[in-house]
Amino acid sequence: MGTSWSLRCAAGDTLDVEALQRAVQAALDRIVAQMSTWEAGSDLSRFNAAEAGSWIALPRAFYQVLSYAQALAQSSNGAYDVTAGALVNCWGFGPGEPRDDIPSDDDIRAALRRVGWSRLLLDDARQLALQPGGLYVDLSSIAKGHGVDCVADCVERFGITHYLAEVGGELRGQGCKPDGSPWWVELESVPDARSDSGRWVVALDGLSVATSGDYRRYFERDSRRYAHTLDPRNGRPVRNAPASVTVLHAECMQADALATALTVLGLQDGMAYAERHGIAALFVVRRRDDAACTDEFASSALLALLDS
Repeated sequence: MGTSWSLRCAAGDTLDVEALQRAVQAALDRIVAQMSTWEAGSDLSRFNAAEAGSWIALPRAFYQVLSYAQALAQSSNGAYDVTAGALVNCWGFGPGEPRDDIPSDDDIRAALRRVGWSRLLLDDARQLALQPGGLYVDLSSIAKGHGVDCVADCVERFGITHYLAEVGGELRGQGCKPDGSPWWVELESVPDARSDSGRWVVALDGLSVATSGDYRRYFERDSRRYAHTLDPRNGRPVRNAPASVTVLHAECMQADALATALTVLGLQDGMAYAERHGIAALFVVRRRDDAACTDEFASSALLALLDS
């Protein structure tokens, strides 16, 4: 996944740490083998290269991730769409060469013709997905969160009930530290900006946290930042998008995907979506008169969580 993982846990002296480490690495390697667009032999690359009209059998975990992605695409009216891989590649954020210039309108229109979550049909009974022709699925906005959940499942199979699992900055916590204190984590801040709101700190016990930020992958042209989060409805980086959106959820896979969806929706529509669905979310928005400063907006579910 182009990143690192870490695990902290409270366990007895009999724990075979090396065996646990091997098991976690194997679980993450399976995700890469199934869902990476960087691996030519992955199940995802196989689907993307399939002929039009092909029904492709998918591994169980891959199918579950894709099913949730499709449900979120429908719920968000297409603001979230994992079939936007052609756009991701067009803007230089995929496995090809990065770019520092803006694609032409013709290139964007050509990529958009290959996008459309409603064209991706699933057969739940047989765990098949239809490649209608030209679809290029990219699971970068959800696979890392799924990886955190897989690490947690692996840890719990070893009988460990107190842990903090992390993959590339996405976290899931359960239980507490050996001294009985919670797994306190500070919500990710925008590194190149300052805020008047102070730190947001939460205890992760049965909770995951994921952040989507415009500072992770981007290029700048004519004093404008073009971030990697694209609006699949118009084929371009989200204009006036939040600098970051952080989501807390029981499952890190859902937190990861929701953070992207809310970023695409923007502060107003994204907050409305979070309120309708009871999502604990923090929106960090750059001030228009001073991009080095940010304002923060928390959903009702997040405020309730912090007060509990």
